[in-house]
Amino acid sequence: MLAWMGLAMMVSTRWWLGGVVSLTRDRSLADQLLTQVRACCQPLRALLVCTDGWSAYPGSIRRAFREQVKKTVGRGRACLQAWPEVCIATVIKRTEKKRVVEVIRRMSQGTLEQAHRLLAQSQGGNVLNTAFIERLNGTMRERLASLTRKCRHAARRLEALEVGMYLLGGTYTFCWPHHELSKPTHLGSPTTPAMAAGLTDHIWSVQALLSYRVAPAPWVAPKRRGRPVKQTKLHARKHQLPGEQPLCWLLGVSVLKQAKKESYRYLITCHLPV
Repeated sequence: MLAWMGLAMMVSTRWWLGGVVSLTRDRSLADQLLTQVRACCQPLRALLVCTDGWSAYPGSIRRAFREQVKKTVGRGRACLQAWPEVCIATVIKRTEKKRVVEVIRRMSQGTLEQAHRLLAQSQGGNVLNTAFIERLNGTMRERLASLTRKCRHAARRLEALEVGMYLLGGTYTFCWPHHELSKPTHLGSPTTPAMAAGLTDHIWSVQALLSYRVAPAPWVAPKRRGRPVKQTKLHARKHQLPGEQPLCWLLGVSVLKQAKKESYRYLITCHLPV
């Protein structure tokens, strides 16, 4: 089985933003990964995204970082408008005999001046690079046996590889102090990426991470399409549970018919449980 794993991280805090495991390296993988990154971002903020030379990344970034904007008053569909300050940088490394001989840096969106300004704010080096996410890829390969080269622990199921990715990503973010973040040039004490990002104020244990209960997302009622269903007496009796006492609720609805120029008044009976 040949599987592909896409990872994303925030450079300034080394925060692992998410990952996707797929059997195919296509547009769907990039869209799912950038959707996770979009969920971690504050809307309409300046953003610099550095990727490798895969052609699917720029389009997925543009589709992920956009908002619905209503330009007309009244009824009508809102259009999708891209974030104005999103810079997309592409870093391509050309190798010969397993050595990097050339690095090509280009901008897929935005200007080079904006990219260097955002790069300085994130403390991600002096030139556009993908070194931090490559180092995270090395950490995943080192600590997940299924990703180790020339090993006998190959994953037979895609679910096992995905669970291992989330286990390592969660412990990397909350449980393991980062060497660079713990230096005096940063915070000066043992610090995890979650502490640097402001998600917590202490180092978590693996037991605390695995036993943490996440609150479910609030339930949102689905939108009802089509004309509303008329509640009649026969319809209410069909949906009435045995043993319930019906309560009659009379609603007066006036309907004007322009053809006959006369008003008809209908009485709708709804049965509600007491």
